[in-house]
Amino acid sequence: MSGLAHRRERIVRVRRIQHLQAAAAAAKAEAKAESLVSTAERLAALAGSMAPAPGATSGATLRTASGMAERLNAMRDGLADAIVGARAAAEREAALRLAARIQQESAERLEQRARAAAAKAAEKRMPIPRLRRPEEEWA
Repeated sequence: MSGLAHRRERIVRVRRIQHLQAAAAAAKAEAKAESLVSTAERLAALAGSMAPAPGATSGATLRTASGMAERLNAMRDGLADAIVGARAAAEREAALRLAARIQQESAERLEQRARAAAAKAAEKRMPIPRLRRPEEEWA
């Protein structure tokens, strides 16, 4: 195999690793965004559960539950910017993963061409077999 084919093979290995790293980063960013969304949903559910129980309750209990619900809603609202940022980061990572995949496929095609060219060059260098006449014709 030619030196060009060896270089192309190394490039393919590097591009494959780059794609794997980009895919891992994209998955991590997506998981972070989903985690933030899940946290916001849990906070909303918890704030909703702070409704007063039926029956007689004291004013202090109502005030405490109301204050907790307000704080939980404030935390959930504060997560909105983080969720938007995490989703944007996940989209960027997905685009980087796609670009890495395109580069990997391009490198694989270049490697295949280099291998084909090396095989063709090796075939050209091979000696051409000469056909010999049978010995009785030489007599």
